[in-house]
Order: sequence, then C-alpha cells, then structure tokens
Amino acid sequence: MRTVGGRTDHVVVVGAGLSGLAAALHLLGAGRRVTVVERAAAPGGRAGRLEAGGYRIDTGPTVLTMPHLVEEALAAVGEPMAKRLELTPLHPAYRAHFADGSRLEVHTDAEAMEEEVRRFAGPAEAAGYLRLRRWLEHLYRAQVRRFIDRNLDHPLQLLHPDLARLAALGGFGRLEGQVGRFLSDERLRRVFTFQSLYAGVPPARALAAYAVIAYMDTVAGVWFPRGGMHALPAALAGAARDAGAELLYGCEVTHLERPAGRVVAVRTGDGRRIRCDAVVLTPDLPVTYRLLGRAPRRLLPLRHSPSAVVLHAGTRRTWPQLAHHTLFFGAAWRGTFTELTRTGRLMSDPSLLVSRPTATDPALAPPGRHLHYVLAPCPNTATGPLPWPELAPHYRESVVAELERRGLTGLGESVEVERLVTPEDWAAQGHAAGTPFSAAHTFWQTGPFRPRNLVRGVDNAVLAGCGTTPGVGVPTVLISGKLAAQRITGPPPRPRPTSARTARRAAAGTTADTAATPAGGRRP
Repeated sequence: MRTVGGRTDHVVVVGAGLSGLAAALHLLGAGRRVTVVERAAAPGGRAGRLEAGGYRIDTGPTVLTMPHLVEEALAAVGEPMAKRLELTPLHPAYRAHFADGSRLEVHTDAEAMEEEVRRFAGPAEAAGYLRLRRWLEHLYRAQVRRFIDRNLDHPLQLLHPDLARLAALGGFGRLEGQVGRFLSDERLRRVFTFQSLYAGVPPARALAAYAVIAYMDTVAGVWFPRGGMHALPAALAGAARDAGAELLYGCEVTHLERPAGRVVAVRTGDGRRIRCDAVVLTPDLPVTYRLLGRAPRRLLPLRHSPSAVVLHAGTRRTWPQLAHHTLFFGAAWRGTFTELTRTGRLMSDPSLLVSRPTATDPALAPPGRHLHYVLAPCPNTATGPLPWPELAPHYRESVVAELERRGLTGLGESVEVERLVTPEDWAAQGHAAGTPFSAAHTFWQTGPFRPRNLVRGVDNAVLAGCGTTPGVGVPTVLISGKLAAQRITGPPPRPRPTSARTARRAAAGTTADTAATPAGGRRP
C-alpha cells in the first residue's frame, strides 16, 4: 500500500464531517498531532443540525447501519462507544407501503422477517427470502475486507480468491436479476433493490455486488442515536477533542501552500496560517481539486448520482401508518429510474421516503409535536437542470398532496415549521451536480476506478469522504476516514498468529495479560 512519505507528525484535516472525524480519531490513535478545520460553526458536514421553533432537525443522513465502524473509530483513542452515544435498534427497520394498498414490515431479524414475508406473499416467498438472506451474507463477507475496507493502488490488486468467490456468487451480474433468483414478488424485489438508487444506478443496471447495501439495511440492522443523527458527529468530535485534537470551527480553508509538490500549510479565510506535515481533504471533489490546483485526468468524466428534494416538517400531529422509516412506493418503477437518471424529469409516479425521528426520540420536537423528513429523489443538476427557484414551492405542494393521497391526511395543514432543500441548495453547499450522493457507483467509478484518495503530484495530501473510495453512505465514509489515516500512518499491524491453546486460554480470560490487569485492561 502506498503511503505518504516524509514527516507526518502534524496532520491538518479539512472538514469535520464523518469522514474527517473518523480520520482524525485514527490519526490520533496512531500518535499524530491533529488539527481539524471546519467552515461551519459545528461538526457534522452533511450530517448537520438545524434548530427551528424548538425542533432539532438532522439535515443529512437519516439511516445508521454498521455501528461497529463508529465503535472502531472511537476505540482508536480508547473511548467506549457507550460513553459517547446511545443507540436504539429500530424494529421494524422500515415499513413499506405499496401502490396496491399492501404493507410490509421490514425486519432485520431472520425469524421475524420470514414470518412477515409469509404473511405478505406466501410460503414460497418466505423460503426465497431465507435463501436471499444467506446470499447477502456471503456477498458481504466476500467483499468487505478485500474490496471495501482496504486501500487499493492498482486494479491488479483485485486479483484474489475473493474475486472468484464474488463472481461465483453472481456479484458481477445485475442486481435486479440476481435478487429475482430468490424472489418472484415484485414488491419484495423493490425492498431489496431500491438502495441502489443512492449509489446512483438503477437496479436493472447496478452490479449485484451493491446488494451489500441491502445487507446493511435488511440484515445487519438499523439504529438511531439518541439526540438524532447529529449526535454521531458530535460524539466523534468530542472524543477527538478529548484525545488532544484542535478543532477550529467557523474557519474555511481557502488555500493550500504547496511548494515543490508538498503541502506545508493551510490558509483560512480569517487569515490563519496552519503549518502541517500532511493534510486530509474531505470536501466534495470540486472543492478539493480547486484547493489542490489540479484534478486527476480521467478517460471518462465523472457521472453523479440523482439528487433529492427534502422537506423537513415540524407538525402538530403524526399518522399511525408511519414507522421511524417508511417507504411509499409508487406503481411505476423502471420508468421512475429512467426519469431520474436519463431524461432528467421529476418522478411522474413518485416513490418517497418519510422518516419520523420523533417516533424513537420525542425530545427532538417540542412536547406534543412531531418531526418528519420527506425525501423525494430527483434528477441532479447535470441530468436535469430544472428551474428550482420557481419550481420548488410547486413541487413541495405536489409531494405533500401525494402523501395525503397515500394516507397522510391533513399533512399540509399540520405543518408549523418547515425547511425545503433542493438541488440548487445542495450545489450552493459545494456538492457537485447538486447532489448529496456524490459520484455514482458505476463500474468505472467503483473500487480502484473511483477517484483515489491519493493525488498524483501532491506528496502528502490524502482524500476522504463519499467522493473517493470506498463510496457513498455513512458506513463507507467512516471507512474512508480510516483508509485516509492509513495512507499517512501505514496499515495497522497484522495480528500475530495465535495457537489453539492460547486462543482457548484467552477466551477463558486466563492469559497472563488479562489475569494481571482489571477487566483485561492494559498495564500502565
């Protein structure tokens, strides 16, 4: 694995989003001095926080999966996750409503989901679900260490027995077709394939390897932090601060001093000059490349994922048909993806996600009030350059009216606080093509073909975030922060081989180390 050369004692991390904070924690754990510079007044990046009328609104991701990655980042500085973060598992993970009036509770527990599928679609589909679940587990295990949680310098590094395992599992087929081998009910297929939208590719064209996202959502489990999703970056930032990081908020990096191909300092808009031995850059790719003064050459230009219109609504009431996360599928499906990714039109028969965080944490709203987050996928500004300043209020009305037709009667009149976010707003925040979902995960933008976290011509700059490897989503940006840190510190040491006898003794808690210290802790 290629690493940054020369001194790396002091690292400046640009951006206090999830990837930047994960990088900071892993760097601190490896003994580096770390300064985090963030343009906003608080940590979070995409996982920000808006307070309005007594409502505490998460402005970014709403779904948390794979919390062991959070635990891993905190453990780098010796912090137990329970000290910083209280997580509640969601049961069901989702509720799905379909155009024919049917409803499905999406459970991550195998027994509960088998029974629900049996009720919903019969015993044959229930048996198919169990086979699909096993396939998703095998698919995840074949990819995670070799292709997701690893720095790749060259496509030839993919040549490994795990690649053959992935191919044998059908990972290079199409997602829709592979899921269809297990499930014949089209409604069920949607539940296990809609996630590819966030990777920017329709299920009919997405690689089946991207079913790992469905594994995270429907098998590994979905959680929600007490205090909202913004509690996650707040916890990471607090741990970094207590471990010795300097956190500078309200401070935008405007220039990198880079004589002779090496960044020696970052300059900020308020006149600061911060010397550094290495830098981790987490802003969206256009901002990062502008700071570097160069962008890597690519044979094909980057394609970006669809965007989304998001309505944050504080309301005087809620609706019993809403779980914490509720999917409202339209009757249309393939045509919807064509509108979003090819023709650049708004969905004519929309599928919508409604999250109700106050279902799990009522303290996010004033007493007796409720918080709802409505996400409507839409074309990005490259695919569909729509006139959002004029269109936004009309589209907001049409989305609210559509949800009222689907059972949320009185939604419009119950809203007392709201914020509407459109692709124009995402673009103003620096997101390329006006999408928070970054570069699409097409084949040529995946793995070693995705923009790399090392930039040629700059010896000590490393990238992190959803625009680089491994990609989009809370779990993957946490991994990207760890991978960026490893480019500076080197890979973690391999565990020493352990004999079967030693393993048995360790499991029993009788090794010399654990016997000599309380609770197996380290000796001073």
